[in-house]
Amino acid sequence: MERLNPRVHQRLQMARRALATLQELTPITSPTSVERDAAIQRFEYSTEACWKAAQSMLSMHFGLELASPKSVIRASAQNGLLTEAAARLAMDLVDDRNLTSHTYNEALAQAIWSRLPGHLAVLQQWMEALERPADHPL
Repeated sequence: MERLNPRVHQRLQMARRALATLQELTPITSPTSVERDAAIQRFEYSTEACWKAAQSMLSMHFGLELASPKSVIRASAQNGLLTEAAARLAMDLVDDRNLTSHTYNEALAQAIWSRLPGHLAVLQQWMEALERPADHPL
């Protein structure tokens, strides 16, 4: 990828670090409630970091000024940063992210926990596309 501006580079680094923290907790098969809740919190901030990194990249490379996670996902798919299938999964991921403030609901917390490995995979795929050289699209 051509030289990134410092803001985009910083956003990508922050997103990569956030994903690493989420990845630490997703292999746990029988989490305590504290581990589960920590993983959900890490999912929350990892999602934020990734969509904001994509937002910065879309602004820099495509001149797109987008303000919401779902508009960034749609633009990522339209510009080769996500496949259509991954974009659909990313939309579901954002829906789960929006529900995380309700994790006091035990059933919802368990449901989100069970989807974290899939969400992590989509976030990692998105980050790989954001870090891929512009001349090597998906």
